[in-house]
Amino acid sequence: MAELAIDRDFLPRYGALPRAVQRAVFAAIGKFAEHTHAGLHLEKLTGARDPNVRTFRVNNFYRGIVVALGGARFLLKDVLPHDDANHYATTRLFTVNHALGILEDRDQERIEAFASDLPATAPAGVLDHVPGTELTRLGVDPDLIPLLRRVNSEPQLLSLCKLLPETQRTALTGFAAGLPADEIWREVSGLVMLGEEPGDVDPHDLTAAARRTPDRIAFVNGPIELAAILEHPFDLWRTFLHPTQRDVAHRDVYSGPALLTGSAGTGKTVTGLHRAVFLAGRLPDDGGKVLLTTFTRALAEALDRQLDRLCDTPAVRARIDVISIDRLAYDIVTRGRRKKFTIGSDEVLDPLWAAAAAAGPTYQNRAGKITKYSGAFLRREWEQVILAQGLTTVDAYRDAARTGRGEGLRAAHRDQVWAAIQAVVDQMTARNLRTHTQLADEAAAIAGTGPAPYRHLVVDEGQDLHPAQWRLLRALVAPGPNDMFLLADPYQRIYDNQVSLAQVGIQVRGRTRRLTVNYRTTHEILDLSVRVLSGDDTVGLDDEHDTLRGYRAVTHGGTPSVTTHTDRDGELDALIEQVGTWLDQGVEPHAIGVAARTGRVVDVVSRTLQDANIDVADDKRGVIGVRVATMHGMKGLEFRCLAVVGLDAGVLPAPNAVTSAADDPHAHRQDLQRERCLLFVAMTRARDVLYLSHSGAPSTLLPIRLAPGTPVAPARAAS
Repeated sequence: MAELAIDRDFLPRYGALPRAVQRAVFAAIGKFAEHTHAGLHLEKLTGARDPNVRTFRVNNFYRGIVVALGGARFLLKDVLPHDDANHYATTRLFTVNHALGILEDRDQERIEAFASDLPATAPAGVLDHVPGTELTRLGVDPDLIPLLRRVNSEPQLLSLCKLLPETQRTALTGFAAGLPADEIWREVSGLVMLGEEPGDVDPHDLTAAARRTPDRIAFVNGPIELAAILEHPFDLWRTFLHPTQRDVAHRDVYSGPALLTGSAGTGKTVTGLHRAVFLAGRLPDDGGKVLLTTFTRALAEALDRQLDRLCDTPAVRARIDVISIDRLAYDIVTRGRRKKFTIGSDEVLDPLWAAAAAAGPTYQNRAGKITKYSGAFLRREWEQVILAQGLTTVDAYRDAARTGRGEGLRAAHRDQVWAAIQAVVDQMTARNLRTHTQLADEAAAIAGTGPAPYRHLVVDEGQDLHPAQWRLLRALVAPGPNDMFLLADPYQRIYDNQVSLAQVGIQVRGRTRRLTVNYRTTHEILDLSVRVLSGDDTVGLDDEHDTLRGYRAVTHGGTPSVTTHTDRDGELDALIEQVGTWLDQGVEPHAIGVAARTGRVVDVVSRTLQDANIDVADDKRGVIGVRVATMHGMKGLEFRCLAVVGLDAGVLPAPNAVTSAADDPHAHRQDLQRERCLLFVAMTRARDVLYLSHSGAPSTLLPIRLAPGTPVAPARAAS
């Protein structure tokens, strides 16, 4: 019986095929088990660079491409139109990297064309200073070395590197940059290896090489697994894990809480899902459970759906609870207090804080003017100092540190601020109102009085959790090996919370790992998105400086487009045209997203699209369509095509979300950085295509600006 492996690049190509062609592909590859009989004819092509490449008929227009790995094992690479498939099959060369043991491929025809344009010899090659033995030791194919000796300029080398596998490209550019060999090896091996040497590598054993490449190649265990994979072809995370992710997710023992960091698209959430299943699979059948939690209900629901797709063993799935931290806190408090509470909305609470400020203390600002503390200041002081540190008395508040809160407060002022805050809290109590942060503080106290209900915790989007929520999580699992697996990215922090895990009793020093490869967005989208950020290092949950150094994308695509308009109506008309173009190109509605900073703009966009007969997603009514949401609401999602609209100077940064620089320069800087992070989060939801627009003056946070009326071609969908 034949054994089939699937290449990562095949699935998106399959997902973009018409349904009828998908059925024909599934029927064709289902015959691999009969390939030695009459079920499937695998054809060799005359003139192919690699004798192991075969094609097979899907229908009159499409052909599949496979690589014979040896014996009855085949790697399914792609499905393409007939002529494209034949060209691919005759031009590609598949080899085993003799240093890393992985399977690699390259476009040999283009490399030969590149070589033909070079002079026969080079007077001073770019890599003449590197011995051939050193090149091969770091994974460069020996067959390429004679060609490399003819490369005499960096532009030539970069042109050649674009035609090579990533590992060889990394080694060559490292040598050209003058890096020491051991540093280059760490970078190269970090791309593909689990931390151990591959051992003796047989350059002719394609099967072993394919099995050493789990981030690109997955072996399928029969037709049932194949059908499950093809049912969700864009869910690559279910089938492929980078070796670094696999090493982190499947590690037998962490001696205590472990922290995984990495910016947008690096696969933190995917790794966390695999970790939850791994831990649940090792639990005895005694009622023990794993908690998978995150910041919002929408994210928790998304994790729940993803977990259902990932875990196909009912007994293991039943050991994992997925619930948002807010719901968790509410349930604990209502059970413990035996009464229910109403969550106070901003519309209800803001007037209370404003009234307390109007009747509250005054102070002299930096300009020397006597003024009152604002309602926003009082609320943040309550949340970021009092609730964050679990302070229950004015005496404790007088002595409390206010790190990150700007100007200091003298003791007399603290007494007055405490009284103003307490007045609001008393009113909330009288009206049976609570905030989610307040409930987390109460839930932590309740949970700390009983036995820990969970064996393991996996926490996603940890950078947005409040200290009170961290205290609650610490109380839900007993300290010990594999107790907490935490996922966070300080560059995606879109709320006010600044947390030191050590200060809430969670020690992760020595158990922090960082992911740097973005698998979601293209290089072009990532490059623009990173430019939104200030460029400064930020402090992570482990109190260490976190940087974007080494953060990169592995795929390329079109340049993001920016359109500018004189008014909102013109911007909305252009958006209708753009979304319509994507739909006409075959992009499914649910793979299209539209993000905006405010709920008001979201409402306008939703109505506009609906008036243009474009379905807009509505989860409550079960409507599948284009997803329109605020930038906050886009957290944790991804789209094939994304439009971020309303990027106007008066909308982003949101005026009511940024403290005046005159009142508090420190808070002003923090607020601006949070708005930058919010735009960064929104832009990195795009997988293939990113479209940005604004009306009137552009936001100061937008890294690209156009003069009003500048024509820009609509962003096209990925082919």
